[in-house]
Amino acid sequence: MAPPLLLLKDIALTFGTSPLLTGAELGVSAGDRITLVGRNGSGKSTLLKIAAGLVQPDSGTRFAQPGATIRYLPQEPDLSGYASTGAYVAAGLGPGDDEYRAHYLLGELGLNGEEDPKRLSGGEARRAALARTLAPSPDILLLDEPTNHLDLPAIEWLEKELASLRSGIVLISHDRRLLESLSKGIIWLDRGTTRTLDRGFSHFEAWRDEVLEQEERDKHKLGRKLVMEEDWLRYGVTARRKRNVKRLGDLHGLRKKLKEQRGGGSGLRMEAGETEVSGKLVVVADHVTKSFGDRVIVRDFTDRILRGDRVGIVGPNGAGKTTLLGLLTGTLAPDEGEVKVGTNLTIVTLDQRRATLDPAMTLANALTGGHGERVIIGGQSRHVVSYMKDFLFGPEQANTPVGVLSGGERGRLMLAQALAQPANLLVLDEPTNDLDLETLDLLQEMLADYPGTVLVVSHDRDFLDRVATSTIASEGDGNWVEYAGGYSDMVAQRGYGVRAGAKAQTTPADERAKPVSVRADPPGKAKRLSFKDKHVLESLPGKIAGLQADIAKFQRMLDDPNLYAKNPQKFQKTTQDLTAAETALAAAEEQWLTLEMMREELDA
Repeated sequence: MAPPLLLLKDIALTFGTSPLLTGAELGVSAGDRITLVGRNGSGKSTLLKIAAGLVQPDSGTRFAQPGATIRYLPQEPDLSGYASTGAYVAAGLGPGDDEYRAHYLLGELGLNGEEDPKRLSGGEARRAALARTLAPSPDILLLDEPTNHLDLPAIEWLEKELASLRSGIVLISHDRRLLESLSKGIIWLDRGTTRTLDRGFSHFEAWRDEVLEQEERDKHKLGRKLVMEEDWLRYGVTARRKRNVKRLGDLHGLRKKLKEQRGGGSGLRMEAGETEVSGKLVVVADHVTKSFGDRVIVRDFTDRILRGDRVGIVGPNGAGKTTLLGLLTGTLAPDEGEVKVGTNLTIVTLDQRRATLDPAMTLANALTGGHGERVIIGGQSRHVVSYMKDFLFGPEQANTPVGVLSGGERGRLMLAQALAQPANLLVLDEPTNDLDLETLDLLQEMLADYPGTVLVVSHDRDFLDRVATSTIASEGDGNWVEYAGGYSDMVAQRGYGVRAGAKAQTTPADERAKPVSVRADPPGKAKRLSFKDKHVLESLPGKIAGLQADIAKFQRMLDDPNLYAKNPQKFQKTTQDLTAAETALAAAEEQWLTLEMMREELDA
């Protein structure tokens, strides 16, 4: 085994009066692929910051091999003080680092290096931070939730990029598919200490359950009763996972039935038992078209969503997922065609931006609306503390202000609020952002029990596989097609996943306009496209087509497995040409998008 480049031993840290870490350990060697897992609030991010040298522990040792380069990706990157994203990424380069790689990474992540950090969205800031972290090709990468706010093409690109690196990687992520693909070892942080498993993430849950069950048996042998709420919270995860094994089997059967029924045109579905049931037809979309300017976002889309369906909507950022969601729920009117919303329909939308949460309100009052100590769930009155426990909150947290809750806890609170409202159509727009693995388990559990219909926009492939009975996917150019099953079923049917080519479909409803590189008109003066801008807009499609042809040519040359052995210089030159062409293509597409959006705004 290779000697560790980074080693943490007997790390202890206390916040206030509560010990967070009590003897945690971490070792990273060249080429390691380590997943750091643990319950929300267990100290994963703090341990990663200690590994990065950003937080000093109360006790224990941190050793980094002299000369080893370590790069850390925080959950909330800070770009203040930098004039552009390019300057921010360049500041992370060291002597001898390849500046061209920094430009390549920015292009791959949908940035051109000229964006003003003050105008970036959270997702764009994370993309810039990823480019800064990966550009030096460091010896060790410490990544805290790298896929948050990335779309599916970016996530799948990142997965391939990380797999190609020689760096040792320590990864915190809620994306099970990414973890299963990359991890070769697991460090489980539980109650302040760490346990290690030298196997991939797909073995984690079974291993964790065995450890917890053995602890339970040992405690019973010692005559100790498991009466603490913490034990229920921990062991409850195991029970829920086992129940979901059967539910997952039921879901596969439901997908098969859905495919057979819709293929035969019957359109019938099993009826879900609800106190207030909706009509059998929840949404009927008939040849619906929606455009913004000259760009068609939804083109001649026809579909029926039936009571009890769980429909996933997937596509790259800017494809029009939020627009399609608005059409299906009746909040956005189509330009052509008709959308009929079913009878007796009550809609609840899960606001993952958490803008509706009052930070000064206590957790209990947030659930009761400040009225008493009871909530009505499914027509039955329950004490708020009892309902809180369903969402992994302890009784002592009832009077905790919402403002001090962690991101995962706020996510659970939003779930509790949404599912407490009487509804038969649940609309989830990016529900998995910032949720930890345990909260994702809880969300899947809640959806398995939910008696109504679900529409969900998500970039989480595993989540869609576990939840969706059908998937509506963007095919580009405003075309959307529904496939039976989850994300993997969709890939099996169409032959590929979500591609980034639809990013030119950006609309005001889906993503705010990116900072433009063309000069803005002075205030008070009517905006217009200059003659040069018009010429560039007309010539860019031909340039983009030429770059795509060059990329295909270089890729065919590199497909020769013997090229490097026969001609190393040609292999190196072709690789450089391919990278340059891909970067140029990304820049050209971005420039076209900027100018096209400006033209549409002027036309409007």
